[in-house]
Amino acid sequence: MTLTGFDLVIFDCDGVLVDSERIAVRVDAQVMSALGCAFTEAEIIERFVGCSREQHTALVEARLGRPLDPDWHAEFRHLYLAAFDAELTAVDGVVAALAEIPEPWCVASNSSREGVERNLKLVGLHDRFAGRVFSANDVAEGKPAPDLFLHAAREMGADPARCVVVEDSPYGVRAARAAGMRAFGYIGGLTTAERLADSGAVLFDDMRALPELLRTAGE
Repeated sequence: MTLTGFDLVIFDCDGVLVDSERIAVRVDAQVMSALGCAFTEAEIIERFVGCSREQHTALVEARLGRPLDPDWHAEFRHLYLAAFDAELTAVDGVVAALAEIPEPWCVASNSSREGVERNLKLVGLHDRFAGRVFSANDVAEGKPAPDLFLHAAREMGADPARCVVVEDSPYGVRAARAAGMRAFGYIGGLTTAERLADSGAVLFDDMRALPELLRTAGE
């Protein structure tokens, strides 16, 4: 298979490569309750999924009505790690999809580099992306700003106009479009078609269909 018209495929991580968001949303709800600013799981999906840590903190502070310590996440990190260790899996169908998609590809995530690499290792995908993991740590502003995707393209030696992004959140799709890249929106997880409607992304709900979608879109 060739991806005529595309020089690079950029994958988000959470919800696209690893099925972490279902777990994280559940733990987020526990953490928010402990902080005294309860969010429902539906609110967490709407507001938090795909956002940067800075955006996450700002949303929590707005609900609390007070600032949080800069390292407030550290107190709760063990809850996420324990849940991921026990439950994390690769997104259904993504291993088969990767086997059919030619390189080069990379990861660009709003999560920390440490977190992305840890989760990829847990599901056995790290070796496929070794040396090609980019995170919000690498840029001044994460998604929905285009900085992260532009950084990934630059590091991989690709023209942004010839890159395609695989995302599952409105933040990520907006970042891809702002970077001048094509976007494919995965709606087989927590993200619904309604949330990505009118985003300009090509929507799909089965990772096994991605290779053929990329091939036909790139012709």
